[in-house]
Parts: sequence; structure tokens; C-alpha cells
Amino acid sequence: MKFKLTRKQKKMLYRIIAAGILLAAAAVITHFIELPWWADLLIFVVPYVVSGYDVLKTAAINLLHGQVFDEKFLMMVATVGAFGAGEYPEASAVMLFYQVGELFQSIAVGRSRKSISSLMDIRPDSATVIRDGEELTVSPEEVEVGELIVIRPGEKIPLDGIVEDGTSSVNTAALTGESAPVDVTFSDNVISGTVNLTGVLKVKTTSTFGESTVSKILELVENSSEKKAKVENFITKFARWYTPCVVIAAVLLAIVPPVILGIGSWDIWKTWLVRACVFLVVSCPCALVVSVPLSFFGGIGGAAKEGILIKGANYMETLAAIDTVVFDKTGTLTKGIFAVDDIHPQEIEAAELLDIAAACESFSSHPVAQSIVRAHADHIDSSRIGEVQEIAGKGVEAVIDGTKYYCGNGQLMELCGADYHDCHLTGTIIHIAKAKDDTSSEYLGHIVINDEIKEDAKAAVDSLKKIGVKRIVMLTGDKEKVAASVAGKLGLTEYHAELLPADKVTWVEKLLASGGKLAFAGDGINDAPVLMRADLGIAMGAMGSDAAIESADVVLMDDKPAGIAKAVLIARKTMRIVKENVFFALFVKAVILVLGAVGIANMWLAVFGDVGVLILAILNAVRAMRVK
Repeated sequence: MKFKLTRKQKKMLYRIIAAGILLAAAAVITHFIELPWWADLLIFVVPYVVSGYDVLKTAAINLLHGQVFDEKFLMMVATVGAFGAGEYPEASAVMLFYQVGELFQSIAVGRSRKSISSLMDIRPDSATVIRDGEELTVSPEEVEVGELIVIRPGEKIPLDGIVEDGTSSVNTAALTGESAPVDVTFSDNVISGTVNLTGVLKVKTTSTFGESTVSKILELVENSSEKKAKVENFITKFARWYTPCVVIAAVLLAIVPPVILGIGSWDIWKTWLVRACVFLVVSCPCALVVSVPLSFFGGIGGAAKEGILIKGANYMETLAAIDTVVFDKTGTLTKGIFAVDDIHPQEIEAAELLDIAAACESFSSHPVAQSIVRAHADHIDSSRIGEVQEIAGKGVEAVIDGTKYYCGNGQLMELCGADYHDCHLTGTIIHIAKAKDDTSSEYLGHIVINDEIKEDAKAAVDSLKKIGVKRIVMLTGDKEKVAASVAGKLGLTEYHAELLPADKVTWVEKLLASGGKLAFAGDGINDAPVLMRADLGIAMGAMGSDAAIESADVVLMDDKPAGIAKAVLIARKTMRIVKENVFFALFVKAVILVLGAVGIANMWLAVFGDVGVLILAILNAVRAMRVK
């Protein structure tokens, strides 16, 4: 990712370079020329003030407002104390390197924010709306539901809507992380924040800007930093008590030993004052206070680039500990779209059986009927079709080419007197028969229809098993036989069928009682209660689903369950980086604090203990943004 320094960062960099040159010049001069103490002090004060005047100013202002114990106060006290003890080069160097650490921190936070801002670029600047036959360019907030907007190639789609005219390809990468464009045409849904690539589209809006997908996503990302993880809350409380304690410890370290060892000796006072300054410099909690939230921010940004929206660091923490994943079936593991699986003709050809069934079902809007029409693909000549009568709960009776046909379930076959048989395959079975007389019919065969399993569903289950998820469960309202077939094909550890929405909540509670962290993945349309009951709710295929974005803790903007394993791995990597930074910072600081207290560590080692640890922790935290 290319990153440019901001104007403020460039100004800080120039100051650091100038202060570094002045400090080097001061070191050379004092090495070769013996000057009085006040001249030495003046020479080293210049680079000190150039690099750290803003730190001194902020610390003084905070003191006036009663805000005493922060890292700027520690730096001011430590460096002024070092000057007082005659450690001029060290005092000036501490301030210089502290500012180097601050610059690294600013750049790292900027990189993290840029990874989020690439998602924030989905916000459209304007909308072209057709009013009274004229095209007007207005703010997206001014467009009402039901108005017609025009989107030209290269423009962001400003509001959710349905294509009324035109054909185009749409780039959904900003929302889904998927680089391949999606083709859209008349009656297709389009989502705000995506980019129109090729043709001109006229779209009838289905939401206002405030209710649009893009608006809800932007709000979600902007608020993600407010939901802190347990470790973040711990670090915040830790720093609140830690800083006053180390200041008190440093004061005691500067006063108590000289009093005990000999109050009249300046050398003893100077020795312990330097040790106290070393103690203050190394005790600065910057590495913890900065790197932990930066790691979470980086992880959230890295996930966002992959089309995975994690609503806060607390959910990242839960996601990393998931050991049970519960899936809804329809719309999550399956496409929620019926399709013809197989055709079993009897006495006639498969193509002829499908042709008869498609003609019978051509006037029906039922999803099963539409799947048969789609499978037929060819044009259906409506002049061939005579009277069509729907028989509630059983199927249809239709006259095709002057002959009466029956198309429906087993009950319809019994009604028309056809000698039918059940299919050995699972799914919705549509039987077809031709009437012979008023009481009997000739059985022609049947068509097997199923809800299609998503292409990556099997890979998603395999990936979850591979990363150590112990239980992968499917809950569905479908029949036992259908659920068993899907569970077997996908290799699920268990499934429960014929459930009402309330039953799903009951099953999730049973699974929660067995221990561990549980995530529920659903399409977000009718799964809100169980999404909220699970330890972590994951909304699948949330493009345009308000319920998903509002109810879930993690939102996968594409329709691919394989994203769950990726989200878990991102969360685990982020938590691993957080733990590494906490352990590394505390361990190094503890060692140098002890060495400083007994006189082994000098101010240079203290600089490493503060600024060095900070920079290393920041560089480690930045790794959370990189997703392989």
C-alpha cells in the first residue's frame, strides 16, 4: 500500500532531522573542545528544544489543567532531571528519540486508517436524479424512495435500488473484496457503494441514503473503535494506575537511597537522580497504550479489505476463540434458489417431460415452478397452453396441445389416478401425468428439484475443520431427509431439521451450555433472534440486508461461507500480535527498570526500553493489516 506523509508528519520529520544534525554537531564540538558547563548545557538545549518544544508545551498545559500523569509529563520530568544531573547529551537524545517514536506511531495509525478509508471511499458524492423529464445532480440525501436515478460508467451507485433500464457490469470489490465484476440487467438489485463499469443504468431507488447499505456500513466502521476488547480495557486501566506508581517509585528512588547513604554528598544525589530519570524514561507505557489498539485497528482494517466487517475489537477477541460454528441452511450453505437436479422420465424422453412440465408451470410464480421454467431455457409458446387450473397444495392441471396434464406432488397423482412411485433421491419431487379419462392417468415420470448448495460451502466446512473448529452444526426448517442429504454432502458434524425460528434459539442455547465460544452464521433476514443469542453473530450474504447489518457482530459482504474461516484466522493473528506486544513490552521494561534501579542500565538503554520497544511494537502491530 502506497502511503504519503501528511503535512504535519513532514514537519515533524524535518524537525527530527534538524535536531539530529544539531545534536551530532553538539556531540562533536564538546568532544574536541572543552567548554564551561553552562556552554555545554546551552549547546545541547538547542536540539532538545527543536525536537521537543511541543512535548514541553503540552505537558505544561496538562499540568495547568490537573492532568499530571501521562507520557509527555514523564518525558519532561525525566529529561529535565537528566539535564539537572549533568547528562546533557542523554537528555537531548531521549527527547529526540521520543519524537522519532511519535512519528512512527503517527505513520502506523495513518496506514491503519488508510486501510479503513479505502472502504470509506464507497461514500458517493452525488446522485443524478430524473425529475420532470430532466436530469438533476443532487446530494444522495435528497433522493426519495421510488425516484429514478441515472448511473453512468465509472460512477458510484449512490443508493440501493432495482434496475429499470440498461445492462452493465458492477464492481463490488469495495464491499465484498471480490475483484470479479457482477453483470446486472432489468429487475436486478444494485447496492449503494458499488461502481458501475460499462453501461448506463437507470435505477429505481428502494431506500433513502440514511437507510442504504453504504450508509449502514459507514456507520458500522466508524463506530468499530468504540467497542473495546477486554485486553484494551485492561491496558487502559493498567496505564491509569501504572504511570502514577512509577512516578512515585522514581521519586523514592531519587530521594531514599541518598538519604540513607549520605545526604551531604552531591555525587550520591546525582547518581540516584540519574537512575530515577532512567526509571522514568523506560517506564513510559507508550508501547502498550499505542500498539494494542493499533493492532486491533489494523486487524479490523485488514478484514475490511477482504469484505469482512468486524464491528469492534471485542468481537475480534470472541472470533479468535470460536470453537463451534452453527449454520442456517437456506441462504447460507445453500443459495436459497431452487434448481432442477435430475429428470426421471417414464416411457418418454427427458426433454419432452421437461417441456410438458415447463408449459404447465409457466404461469406460476412459485419458486419450484420457476426453477422448472429456468431449466427448460427455451421459449415456451403460450398458444399451446389452454386452460390452467391450480389445485391448492397439490399442483396444477393444464391443457397442453389439447391434452390434459397433471403436474404436482404425490397427492395430485393419487387424485388423477396415476400409478406413480417415489424417487430414491432427496428433494422436492414434481410428478407429471397425462389424463387418459376422468378417473385415470398415464404416469410420465418426475423431476427432482433441490435448493442448490453453494459452490464454496464444502470448502468452507473443510477450512473450519482445518483451523480447529470442533463442532460444525446446521440448523434448518427443512425436512429431515433434505437436511441429512445436505449435511452428508458437506461433511457437517451434526444437523437438526424441521425447526421453527424459536427452535433454533433453543438449540443454540443447548450448544452454548456445553462450553466454548459459539458463532451462528445466517442470512440475516429471519435469523435476528438467534444471531443475537450466539456469542458471535455472523451475517452471510448481507448485500442489502438491513437485518443482517444491524443484528450481526460480523458481516460478510459477499455470499461465501468460506469467509468465516478467513475471519477467524485474521482474528487469531490479531490476538497473537496483541499478546506478543503486551509480553514483549512488559518483559523488556521490567528488565530495564530493575537494571536501572541498581545502576546497570544507563539513559541510552532506557531510550531503547521506551522508544525502541515502541517502534518494534508498532511495526509488529502493522502486520495485522496484512491479509494473505
